Amino acid sequence: MDLLIDDLTAIDNKLSQRHIDLDPSGYFIIYLDRNERLIYAKHFTNVINDQGLAVDPETGKVIPAREKVERTHTTVFSGRTAKELCVNIFEETQPCPVSLLDHAAYLGREFVRAEVALVTGQEYVQD
Repeated sequence: MDLLIDDLTAIDNKLSQRHIDLDPSGYFIIYLDRNERLIYAKHFTNVINDQGLAVDPETGKVIPAREKVERTHTTVFSGRTAKELCVNIFEETQPCPVSLLDHAAYLGREFVRAEVALVTGQEYVQD
């Protein structure tokens, strides 16, 4: 049975609604710079509180998922491809800024989406 694009999109949209545990090693904001033809990933540290929410380690305030937050990143990674970013983050950075395998898999998927958007000119919005 062939899956159509709409079917694949529906599967991904449903899976995007599932609960995921947050990585105590931090989170990434991914974006493109089309002029430089680069994918960027800013890493931010956080602490996970007793309710499973990410909090700013300096202020103790909960970091909202859907609002713009003014925080200072710890590191900025960049690459021309998803693979280049993954090698930089997971193989060349010690200690690795990712501690959960599902977070690593998520980042790999997002970096591929960002790379496709960069190459095709499509809009990229991080999931």
